[in-house]
Amino acid sequence: MLVGCSTDGGEDTRYLGRHGSARVAKAVLVAAVPPLMLKTDANPGGLPIETFDAIRDGLLKDRSQFYQDLSAPFYGANRAGAEVSQALRDWFWMLSMQVGLKAAYDCVKAFSETDMTEDLKKIDVPVLIVQGDDDQIVPLDDSGRLSAQIVNDATLKVYPGAPHGLANTAAYKGHAQRGPAGLPARLASTATMPGPATPADGRGRADSTRLGLAAAARATENAGRPAGRVRHRLAGPPTQTTMTIPRTGAPSNAGHDDK
Repeated sequence: MLVGCSTDGGEDTRYLGRHGSARVAKAVLVAAVPPLMLKTDANPGGLPIETFDAIRDGLLKDRSQFYQDLSAPFYGANRAGAEVSQALRDWFWMLSMQVGLKAAYDCVKAFSETDMTEDLKKIDVPVLIVQGDDDQIVPLDDSGRLSAQIVNDATLKVYPGAPHGLANTAAYKGHAQRGPAGLPARLASTATMPGPATPADGRGRADSTRLGLAAAARATENAGRPAGRVRHRLAGPPTQTTMTIPRTGAPSNAGHDDK
């Protein structure tokens, strides 16, 4: 199982588009960047290039302060009533400061200008797409919702009020900790994974293996070129379910797909 959050979701998408699913049974994209973050003529709902230029400027000017400031919208700490600890924000800052400056700078172009529309079309395994509707880093309407339309077998789960870093935010962390038990049956069930190649069919099969959310894999190839994206729907309606999951302790508004 490939599990990727934010930019890592783009890496997983590019891996499946480039290398196929011969050794992948399913995937989970959490607040992920596909299909394309940058605003273009073909992607009018994207973010303008000035947004990403500001990120680059912040990295060059004072990356330590930039990461401290970024932790607020990342976890929704700038929202009224938010319960985000300073310790969590400090942890975010610590991880960020371990990234080399050039790598961080170059990554901005990679995650914002890489068009992964064609990669999404090639995915032929079940994909769970999880995102909050208050994601201030990767807007839901131009990422998770579009990806769910493009992937042939996608399940979209939207958490009302959840920020970009919902997996580590107290109000939503309990859902993530439940692991496979909280996933749709076709994503959490035992999967048969391809085994070593055999002379007979070139692939072979291994015994069924129980996969959990901890079995995340990262693709090391993150290259991409900027390109405009033409929105495309596959022939016939895709298999897609939209679910709204209430925030812990809040009244349920399940059934409101627009949320």
